[in-house]
Amino acid sequence: MSPVVSHPIFARVFARLVAMDDRSGMAEHRAEMLAGLSGRVVEVGAGTGANFTHYPDTVTEVLAVEPEPFLRHKAVESARAVGLEVEVVDGIAHDLPVADGWADAAVASLVLCSIDDPTQALREMCRAVRPGGELRFYEHVRSGSPGAARWQQRVDVAWPHLFGGCHTSRNIAAAIEAAGWRIEHQRNFEFRPGRLPNPISPHVIGSAVKAV
Repeated sequence: MSPVVSHPIFARVFARLVAMDDRSGMAEHRAEMLAGLSGRVVEVGAGTGANFTHYPDTVTEVLAVEPEPFLRHKAVESARAVGLEVEVVDGIAHDLPVADGWADAAVASLVLCSIDDPTQALREMCRAVRPGGELRFYEHVRSGSPGAARWQQRVDVAWPHLFGGCHTSRNIAAAIEAAGWRIEHQRNFEFRPGRLPNPISPHVIGSAVKAV
């Protein structure tokens, strides 16, 4: 049985923020992340299911894992609205409910910030994907600017307690490579829907391959 993951207040705020950010350009980032995928996909931390509408027709099946009850309910609603076979299940990133090599690709989207051990979760995704399969990722990350990175680290003391466990300054690329993936492409950029300084504005979109 999966551990209970429940953030009832934050989950509702998060759902509203996702809708707002998608209108401000995040939807295009999701489409960029998923472009060219095919076959069976395991998506970790599906949230409200905002990615579902952006999967290309070449994807045949998506198993979407989401432990938070309110967000999982929203994801089920999103799955019903797309012309794609999507199964939304309760589960955690460290123990995916699939056999070894079941998926052609794994997707991690705005979730690695809030997982206790992102490297272990990425190893579990590696297990779930066939040799030569892909990881597609879209995450906010530690800034490449030393000053901004120090600010992120200071903010990170309180931020996780206010925003559902989200950490502001993780080195996601290092975690991906430590888990046994080989990064083939990544695009780093700033995404700031509002005008105020934001500790989670540095983002990355990319792809990695599981070593054979």
